[in-house]
Amino acid sequence: MGIVLMSHHEERLVLPDDEYNRMLVDNVHPPTWENPDPTGRYNIVVIGAGTAGLITAVVAAGLGAKVALIERHLMGGDCLNVGCVPSKGMIRAARAWSDLKHAEAFGLHIPPGVTYDFGAVMARMRKLRARISRNDSAHRYQSLGVDVYIGHAMFVDTDTVEVAGPAGNRTLKFAKAAICTGARPSAPPIPGLQETGYLTNETIFSLTELPPRLAVIGAGPIGCELAQAFARFGSQVYLIEALHGIMPNEDRDAAHIVHESMLRDGVQLLCCGKDLNVTNTEGCKRLTVDSMANGTT
Repeated sequence: MGIVLMSHHEERLVLPDDEYNRMLVDNVHPPTWENPDPTGRYNIVVIGAGTAGLITAVVAAGLGAKVALIERHLMGGDCLNVGCVPSKGMIRAARAWSDLKHAEAFGLHIPPGVTYDFGAVMARMRKLRARISRNDSAHRYQSLGVDVYIGHAMFVDTDTVEVAGPAGNRTLKFAKAAICTGARPSAPPIPGLQETGYLTNETIFSLTELPPRLAVIGAGPIGCELAQAFARFGSQVYLIEALHGIMPNEDRDAAHIVHESMLRDGVQLLCCGKDLNVTNTEGCKRLTVDSMANGTT
């Protein structure tokens, strides 16, 4: 069984290594990028080139500010690389698979022998992501008047930040700094989880083969959308939530509609799954959940 934790990134590692991911990296973390030499004090230094950092940098530059933008991994942040773009690419494909399975209701008679290719779904997602990545690329932001630095940022004074890049360090003076470094998934302290291994909402998009069984821990919006998508692709999906019901922080009427839709797609919901245990015996991963209703494996 695969396990997904829904809650930045591994260092410049984008799997699988194919033409689309190489195009992505060429845009948002160019291997041959040369950091500029600072020329005077910046009006603002932006640390983190995700959605917040990109908008901050480009708006400030558009207003005439001298701007430095620093990113240690992939420009575009979660939205481009491990969030909105890849997840919506998967969701669209999952909807197509679901519609095909119910085609007779729309007067379409699909002959036997139709094949389903999950690898092609993920290749399409990577192709879309690579194409969109041009909008968040280092070269584009450079053309918009932003000094782009690839590397690790460290404050060394109240008005100074040092960037450790592949070709040496750069020292940047600034008047203001914006910290836009985002967040990371947090792995819960489940016995056996670290030893067994798991995916997160960041690493799941590296899959090339459909997992036959998948446990998704966390029934927030991200957990729900991926659980439903994988169920539509054909995985046996268990959605586990420690609190009562799915999407516990959302409107209950809306959450109920999502709940009913997930049940129709075959997602098995385990509510109040607070006592979890993971084991790996001879390559067989097993997740034991003591839910409110009953103990489930």
